[in-house]
Amino acid sequence: MPEASHSAPARARRGSPHAAHDRAEAPAEALSEGRQYLTFTLHQAMYAVAILAVREIIEYGSPTVVPMMPAAVRGVINLRGAVVPVVDLQVRFGGQPAAPGKRTCIVIVEASGGQEGQRQVMGMVVDSVSEVLDIPDTDIEPAPTFGTQIRGDFIEGMGKVRGRFVIVLDIERVLALDELGMPAVQAEPASGTGG
Repeated sequence: MPEASHSAPARARRGSPHAAHDRAEAPAEALSEGRQYLTFTLHQAMYAVAILAVREIIEYGSPTVVPMMPAAVRGVINLRGAVVPVVDLQVRFGGQPAAPGKRTCIVIVEASGGQEGQRQVMGMVVDSVSEVLDIPDTDIEPAPTFGTQIRGDFIEGMGKVRGRFVIVLDIERVLALDELGMPAVQAEPASGTGG
């Protein structure tokens, strides 16, 4: 994704998805008022993940299919020499595989699950990335016990944003390697130029 030549604070104020790259440069007072979340759409619903878990956002490219992978794992990509598994969130949530569109992208996140407490880098296929939002803790309601299309333990809460709800995901549970049926592995250097 090409980046415009804007300063980091300007991108963060406008809610640019690229603000994830700039979180270390954000003013401390902006972070203390509430947590920041990257919002994205998936099957016409709005979701959010804590910005601190997000490493980067990349354009969708077909992952390399690996035999015997769980249904929710589309395959792996080569991210600057590291092998990164890519999870189809629609399948993880019990739906059909997502058909890539013009705005489909892969959100690269870091979650627990690595060996000996190490973090695991994984990609999530989303329909489109929306913006980075500050959601105060007071605007996040507990997860509902009914009426959602995904498992309740995947939901950290329901964020109130501009008069509507955003589903705040518990990324650690959504990407739990043992539930995905994947071994906990550290990102390894990729061989070749794969995708």
